[in-house]
Amino acid sequence: MNASAPLQDRDALLQVAIRLREGQHVREALAALSNLDAHYPGYSRLHQERGHCHILLGDGPSAVSALETAVRLNPTLPASWGMLEQLYLRRGDTAQAATAARHLAALKQLPPEVVMANSLYVDGALGPAEDIIRHYLRKDGDNVGALRLLARLRDARGAPAEAEALLESVLAQAPDYHEARLDYAVLLLQQQKHLPARQQAEHLLAYDPDNREYLKQYGAACIGLGDYEPLIDLYEKLLHAPGLPDAEAADLRLWRAAALKITGRQAEAIADYRASVSVQPDQGVAWFGLANLKTWRFTDEDIARMTAAAVQPDLPDMDRVYLNFALGKALEDRADYPASWTFYSQGNALRNQTSRYRPEIAEACAGRLKSVFTSEFFAERTGWGVDDPAPIFVLGLPRSGSTLIEQILASHSQVEGTQELTVIGRYVSELCGQDPDCGLPLNPDILRQLTADDARRLGERFLTDTRTYRRLGRPFFIDKMPNNFWHIGLIRLILPQATLIDVRREPMASGFSNFKQLFGTINQEFSYDLEHLARHYRTYLDLMRHWDTVLTGRLLRVHYEDVVDDLEGHVRRLLTHCGLPFEPACLTFHETKRSVRTPSSEQVRQPINREGLAQWQNYAPWLAPLRHALGDALTTYRD
Repeated sequence: MNASAPLQDRDALLQVAIRLREGQHVREALAALSNLDAHYPGYSRLHQERGHCHILLGDGPSAVSALETAVRLNPTLPASWGMLEQLYLRRGDTAQAATAARHLAALKQLPPEVVMANSLYVDGALGPAEDIIRHYLRKDGDNVGALRLLARLRDARGAPAEAEALLESVLAQAPDYHEARLDYAVLLLQQQKHLPARQQAEHLLAYDPDNREYLKQYGAACIGLGDYEPLIDLYEKLLHAPGLPDAEAADLRLWRAAALKITGRQAEAIADYRASVSVQPDQGVAWFGLANLKTWRFTDEDIARMTAAAVQPDLPDMDRVYLNFALGKALEDRADYPASWTFYSQGNALRNQTSRYRPEIAEACAGRLKSVFTSEFFAERTGWGVDDPAPIFVLGLPRSGSTLIEQILASHSQVEGTQELTVIGRYVSELCGQDPDCGLPLNPDILRQLTADDARRLGERFLTDTRTYRRLGRPFFIDKMPNNFWHIGLIRLILPQATLIDVRREPMASGFSNFKQLFGTINQEFSYDLEHLARHYRTYLDLMRHWDTVLTGRLLRVHYEDVVDDLEGHVRRLLTHCGLPFEPACLTFHETKRSVRTPSSEQVRQPINREGLAQWQNYAPWLAPLRHALGDALTTYRD
């Protein structure tokens, strides 16, 4: 749907075409439908109307094609199924005619209001669809099909909690209503309730263990839980389906490769990445997956294939972005820095075209946070929250060594590494609202209104919500979400005994490492422009200085370069801050077997080295704008 044109315009254009057809101006009607199709290609009823027109012109094949498109987009169009049944019979296709007849018969068994509301829902007319279904439910309030549709409408209109409650009531009445249970599982997953989402998928799989939708839902929930081991066999099972389209096979190989990479099975991951590109050579994300291993070296043939794919005129934009980043890494490994920079620069420019990040929004947010979270704010709230020392927050900017620190700590017998948890960010969004461009808190001033009971409940909720990700039973666990540096104030308020570790990297090294990394999340969109990178780094420094001032002694700052220079000394310092005894396993962190989801996954499976410290210097001529924009941050970052 083209959001720039309102739905009433869409429906009005359709009515114009209908009136033209009814007035026997069929070709003019088709022209009007072509205009409508240019703006709303997914509008099912325009394709149904096109089918009507082609029938009047005696063009059976074109009518079938239009009507098949209509029912593919919207299976609840009785008129389309009826016309298809007759057209299939005329050409002697009795099997297809029987299928169309079954669909038509099924729709005729449903209340007409439910059919109409569902059809409107599929076409995006959410308000009218909800009006119809609510009116129907006033006379048949226990109709589980209607309640399921109302749940889908409430979710689509931004009320997932209402949708969840509706689906729970449906399943209480009809526990074997598998379509509703799948909706429920999807809704839970959308709300990042990964464990109950997986439990619903398991319930469905007990009924139909080979159902591909159920298996994919189970896999998505496993990803949310950071449980990648089951995915490897799951994707292998999906790959063995007969007649699997090449595009789906390439995707499954890609997803399996990612799971293998995260769990440390690099050789198998490489084989699946290569299998993916052999099926779909222009699949940029698979080439990027190989590059993102950081240890893979591309052949001449690989580079030639990527280069050829990257210039295809009809290549989707994101595939072109992935290929540019992969080529940048391939040529960096060959020390061809000018060519490498060209590809990195092109990839960032393309990705930045869709970025909504605005540095002035981030800077203003930092100012608001500083005005709320003062020394007086914390002094007046002494004793609030939950006094549980279990959480360890490793935060800072991405690509600054936080995965290394996490791996060191997770090698300790009392600490469990989880993943980059979104829990704190979700609480902040609920309380303060979220800026639509940068995802940062809109109104942190509202946090002044929290009571001691509110803070305690939020702390308890965090410990409950994160229990899902703790599977080893260790007394301490790590939340390694870098962006939590924005939320240190709330963390301190609700979890006053939590450990806070800020991992920092030299500004030029940090800037270049972020610039050459393609992230899979909107939260790091500052990284695709050198000036944005510099301003974001400066904003980070400014906010961290504030936290240092108002939370004296609570934050441990760890400089990545210092850890590289003196591993044992800084491991001991780190463990002391966490209140943990020294264990030699923390020095051999690369031997620890665990899933690592970040771009540094393969690097932390090797002994520490100095390789990345000065990589940016190879690109110094092109990084001059970054250096200039960083200004005094180049020297004050250690203050």
